[in-house]
Amino acid sequence: MAAAYTTSSLSPLSLPVRAAAVPPAVRRGAWQLPVGQAASLKAASTSVLRVRQGRVWVTRDATDKWGSEDVVLAPGESMTVEAGQRIVMEPWDGFGATYTWDAATTLAG
Repeated sequence: MAAAYTTSSLSPLSLPVRAAAVPPAVRRGAWQLPVGQAASLKAASTSVLRVRQGRVWVTRDATDKWGSEDVVLAPGESMTVEAGQRIVMEPWDGFGATYTWDAATTLAG
């Protein structure tokens, strides 16, 4: 006897990707970057990009001294961006990311 099936009896082959919930403590004071979105930031003064949740792929524009640079930052990692420099970033994976963008502070030594 041959087996028969209908498409309604099969489970879907691909499920929609759902972004992981971001805890409120991570969101507070931070920006969210959804999946499929990119953000371009230009530092008015020396600034620090810190990843709080997710991973981001960052491309730093070329300067007179250096070519463009690509880096991937994970939660807890940061990058200093000099005044006048521009970066473009997007989520590295399918979960989006949360980040902060603050003025760099100098510690008196």
